[in-house]
Amino acid sequence: MTSVSNYPAWLSFISASNLLNYITVVSSAAVVYDWALTFGQEFELVWMHVWSFTTVLYICVRYIGILYSVIVIINYLPFSMTDVVGRIFYFIITWTPVVVNALLGVIIMIQIHVMYQRSKKMLVFLVVFLLASTIASSVITVMANIGVSVDEFVFLGYRMCVYTADTYHLDLGNESLIPTAIWEILAFVLAIWIVIKHFRELRQSSTGLTVRDYFMVLTKSHAFYFGAFAVVACFSLGSLSTDDLNSPSAESIFITAVLPIAQVLQMFVLGPRLILSIREYHAKLVARSDGGTDMTSIYLQAGGDMLAGGDV
Repeated sequence: MTSVSNYPAWLSFISASNLLNYITVVSSAAVVYDWALTFGQEFELVWMHVWSFTTVLYICVRYIGILYSVIVIINYLPFSMTDVVGRIFYFIITWTPVVVNALLGVIIMIQIHVMYQRSKKMLVFLVVFLLASTIASSVITVMANIGVSVDEFVFLGYRMCVYTADTYHLDLGNESLIPTAIWEILAFVLAIWIVIKHFRELRQSSTGLTVRDYFMVLTKSHAFYFGAFAVVACFSLGSLSTDDLNSPSAESIFITAVLPIAQVLQMFVLGPRLILSIREYHAKLVARSDGGTDMTSIYLQAGGDMLAGGDV
């Protein structure tokens, strides 16, 4: 059922909502644009490559992102929407970050496992920690969406679908990122630690140059990804103390503007590059080598093939 209100006090709420809508739509369109720009690289390094488990992970992350972006754009278009459709869109938008962050966590886990020379103890530790983080985020997300209602409103002639929940459940929704943030911090620290350790060990090694380059590529992509995730986590937690949309402050408007951009950048732009950057480096390494032997064989012995093709 559509509710209509012409109360002037809704004007600030409408302005804040329109700002969020515009920014979210633009950031979602940027995901599709980024996919179009990198499709040639993706076709060569993913679709034409030998398929592996991480190939499936890459495709899931990339194309869930495109589907998510399309749904977000449709969700903010000014046309009438039934409560059922609105609720479906709401749960897709709510659960997509949980699912995608779990998939990206698996990609990072595989990379760290290889960096630690496929240690079984490290693999067990990473699996248990990632599983615990994902379960905790899922439980918090379920709790945050209990009692959420979806209604269509017309405020001062503006039609919009409004998702209503109390303050406690809204705060839970933002807090659901905390377990994932703990996992990301742990993964980043483990990656930096092993990179520093390998750099020290490979100074005098004949394979040092190739392996160091490989670790630099991996660390660079992980650092950009972690930086974007840190922004998402900080702004999500920062939104716990912001004002209501009915009387938005400069702080809440800034968080509203930055958060959706950082979120799609982290999940759907930098996330897929965790795999593309390694495969691109491997392809260049093979192209530079003489017949694909000398440097490539060194790279394979160092475990790089598992990241470039066998697993990532």
